[in-house]
Amino acid sequence: MSTKADPIVSFHFSLEIQGIVTGYFTEVSGLGSENEVAEHKVMEAGGKAEVIKKIPGRLKWENIVCKRGITGNFDIWLWRQMIIDGKVEGARKSGSIIMYNEAFTPVAKWDFVRGWPMKCTGPTPKSDSNEVGLEELTITHEGITRVNVGGPSDA
Repeated sequence: MSTKADPIVSFHFSLEIQGIVTGYFTEVSGLGSENEVAEHKVMEAGGKAEVIKKIPGRLKWENIVCKRGITGNFDIWLWRQMIIDGKVEGARKSGSIIMYNEAFTPVAKWDFVRGWPMKCTGPTPKSDSNEVGLEELTITHEGITRVNVGGPSDA
């Protein structure tokens, strides 16, 4: 079915909105989907026992969560502001999450459709800490697909 390949090491991720890089992130989660499970009762042959069959129910897409150290870039905040201002249709964008290795070569890619920023949060400052302040963007969408970036490590 497929050839054996070493796991891909992630270094960081970019977020592209309609082909334009909006930012680079150090952590991304939610690149997937799941189905609810529906149970269907059927009688076994001969009618002696009832068997419960599990079948796929509604498909649900996970929200994409991107985290990075806070920067001077306001793109994600401006995108979020469109939702706050009630411009939902204008804010719906298709985009991609691209994973890079240490050499900054794309090694994996996920395309999403009709995404919009449902949540944007800034850092939690603490005066007694020297941690990097993180900002987080949560994107909800109507579908995501992993696509081949063409490299041999994406087999």
